[in-house]
Amino acid sequence: MLNKSFEPAQIETRLYELWESRKAFSAQPDSGKKPFTIMIPPPNVTGTLHMGHALTMTLQDTLIRWKRMQGFDTLWQPGTDHAGIATQMVVERTLATEGKTRQEMGRDAFIERVWEWKEQSGGGITKQLRRLGASLDWPRERFTMDEGLSRAVREVFVTLYNEGLIYRDRRLVNWDPVFRSAISDLEVESKDVAGNLWYIRYPVEDAGDATITVATTRPETMLGDTAVAVHPEDERYKNLIGKSVRLPLTGRLIPIVADEHSDPEKGTGAVKITPAHDFNDFEVGRRHNLPMISVLDDQARVVLDEIEQDLSAVEGLADPAFVHSLSGLSREEARKTIVARLEEDGWLEKIEPHRHQVPHAERGGAVIEPRLTTQWYCDAGKLSGPAVEAITSGRASFIPKQWENTFFAWMRDIQPWCISRQLWWGHRIPAWYGPDEHVFVAHDDADAQAQANAHYGKPVELRRDEDVLDTWFSSALWPFSTLGWPDKTPELARYYPTDVLVTGFDIIFFWVARMMMMGQHFMHDVPFRNIFIHGLVRDEHGQKMSKSKGNGIDPLELIDQYGADAMRFTICALTGIGRDVKLGRKRVEDYRAFITKLWNAARFCEMNGVKPVEGFDPATVKSPLGRWIIAESAAAITEATRALDSYRFDEYALSCYRFVWNRFCDWFLEFAKPVFNSTDEAEAAEIRAVAAYVLGVILRLLQPVIPFVTDTLWHSFGYGEEGSLISASWPEPVVPAGAEAAQAECDQIIRLITEIRTVRAEMNVPPAQKAPVFLKDALPQTLEYAQRWQEAIGRMARVSEVAPLQGDIPHGSAQAVVDEATLIIPLAGLIDLDAERARLKKELGKAEDEVAKTEKKLGNENFVTRAKPEVVQEMRERLEAQQGECVRLKAALSRIG
Repeated sequence: MLNKSFEPAQIETRLYELWESRKAFSAQPDSGKKPFTIMIPPPNVTGTLHMGHALTMTLQDTLIRWKRMQGFDTLWQPGTDHAGIATQMVVERTLATEGKTRQEMGRDAFIERVWEWKEQSGGGITKQLRRLGASLDWPRERFTMDEGLSRAVREVFVTLYNEGLIYRDRRLVNWDPVFRSAISDLEVESKDVAGNLWYIRYPVEDAGDATITVATTRPETMLGDTAVAVHPEDERYKNLIGKSVRLPLTGRLIPIVADEHSDPEKGTGAVKITPAHDFNDFEVGRRHNLPMISVLDDQARVVLDEIEQDLSAVEGLADPAFVHSLSGLSREEARKTIVARLEEDGWLEKIEPHRHQVPHAERGGAVIEPRLTTQWYCDAGKLSGPAVEAITSGRASFIPKQWENTFFAWMRDIQPWCISRQLWWGHRIPAWYGPDEHVFVAHDDADAQAQANAHYGKPVELRRDEDVLDTWFSSALWPFSTLGWPDKTPELARYYPTDVLVTGFDIIFFWVARMMMMGQHFMHDVPFRNIFIHGLVRDEHGQKMSKSKGNGIDPLELIDQYGADAMRFTICALTGIGRDVKLGRKRVEDYRAFITKLWNAARFCEMNGVKPVEGFDPATVKSPLGRWIIAESAAAITEATRALDSYRFDEYALSCYRFVWNRFCDWFLEFAKPVFNSTDEAEAAEIRAVAAYVLGVILRLLQPVIPFVTDTLWHSFGYGEEGSLISASWPEPVVPAGAEAAQAECDQIIRLITEIRTVRAEMNVPPAQKAPVFLKDALPQTLEYAQRWQEAIGRMARVSEVAPLQGDIPHGSAQAVVDEATLIIPLAGLIDLDAERARLKKELGKAEDEVAKTEKKLGNENFVTRAKPEVVQEMRERLEAQQGECVRLKAALSRIG
């Protein structure tokens, strides 16, 4: 006997362990089945499950479980990413609590310590994915620093280097001065910061007292200025183009150049150009062949090495002693000191408060410094062409299609990819340097030494490159490196290309595009046929979840409180094409009620003797009720299948919801109650068999999204042994003979009962009060249905009798139309009609006032422009609801005249 309620905590872990022990999630490469493959976006080994993970993993698991039931050989490839910066940061913090640093330990000892941490503490997220119910093929789990994947990384690096697609260059990078490494754009977040604009006068050479004023947010970098730029069409400065200015504090001469980077509408229209410390300035410097002078070191402290020779003793302008005093100061200290001296010397014109975007390291929060360094680069421009062609030709498709434009915009203007990082944890760059810094790129030490010996004609000592590769470099190879490449493995031949990638739009550039480039270049095919891009998980008000706002939700807490099934179903139900997911605890609680409804319906069936009947053929059912619900289940199967085929997770979940709650529970089981207790044993047996069949369909339909409760019921009812639902077949629609007539009959009765209930509710008729219902202008068929279903109508609509209208309509009756017939419901004696009219008119007046207020606000262009988009959208939804309420109240008034 089923328990009174479903208790997830008692079932989920045990059932998951049972599935895993039976290898229910494993791919079957020798099965002869058609393969279906999804590659997990590998979470960071340092990570913990957050709502973004819960979203993407639930969607992937729903797809993989569905395809498994459809008879595919499914591979859902699991694994984690070594997450260079994040992992090194975690271990360094641990060392700090012990009073140690990685520099003191040395590289080898530190790397050994990271591996120890990884084995002991890393990968906790994989345990959390099990809590979610993710049916990943765990024996195939990979890690981006596995030897097999490391070999793939070396092979790709060496190949691309030999093809001229990997090279060294001196360019500007995002530099974390705390971590002392280049970082990718993805690891940078811009924050709105309250700062200042400092207006500094630069004296024009050979022009008497003439000066040109530049506005800057970074006076501390002025020691590295190599030009002042003005717009070529700016009339104020046309006569100065080609002249030079003296740089205050140093006395160095720098040119005034014409460049469209300077915006005449901002500041003074003249900007200082510091190519080694600003990305825009770097491009200006390249266009005008300017020197690139670095004045900040790897910790963002002032360093004077590159300007020592430029310190000119220009009387009244330069002060070498002062400049030398800046050496070693932090950016912030140098800024204060320089500004004070500029003001003292009369070069500071004014200071204005100014809010602007300042880049910060996503991990650690350090202010990023654009820094000129020599790094390793990959020629992404050359690799991007085939990836773009794959999308334009349709060999791979974005869903929704609008994301193709985002992909194209970046790929067609792609910049060289900086692939080196100044870390110790990661794939070490396979490059060695000879005594004269000649570089040898090789698969290993022996290969590099052989190259060097051949190059120099004698044995020489080599130095290994200290840097490691960007984490995205190895994860770009994930779809084929995890399958054994560069070896030609059976798995590679069978499971590549994969079928679908499920991920968020925020990593289209950084991961999706790079997998496309590497897959095309090394596998000569796309890594996935479809790319499903889902939105962000936001709170119930549409706000982005964040720690600072305190509106984040821990998915593990939701699982503890409501169960994994409830959270999974909520995610599916809220994930529509091209929209973000607005998630709150109330939503999860509401959808948990659906699971409770399913459980209670199953208990009701169990208590009424419902159990699977061996050999039952739904196509041969005789009763209208049985034919109707079987036809309804066929429609639900078709709808759910179509939704999953098109990645409409919301439509899949809601089609199941509507069928289970509205059709099966609210109508079929209610209609079936008297049949279960009927003395007509044949009819009762048929309806029990139908109920068992449909319940089995429901459990199979819902298994992909709520696997725990469905498997529990599947086993309890005897459809199969515990844990077996995961391998059951996806239901096929069956439409019995006579289904169309049965649907017409049952649907008309449902409409009749629904309309009677609506009228009673609108008129505030007490539930205990029964009233007759008369049918006016009803067809004979309608009257026949009404008589046949008299008991159900009476019980479910609180009706004393249903009969054709004889004579005039009784005074004080409410009227409603159902199909061709008019329902006449006498209310005199049941309610005070005058009081009801007054109540309805009063409510209608209030509703109309609310509509007018909302329409006025939405009609105010100033309000709509200034209000947050989510506020405006919420107001529009409120207006729609208010208008609907007015329509309802008017209809209720019209019923009683």
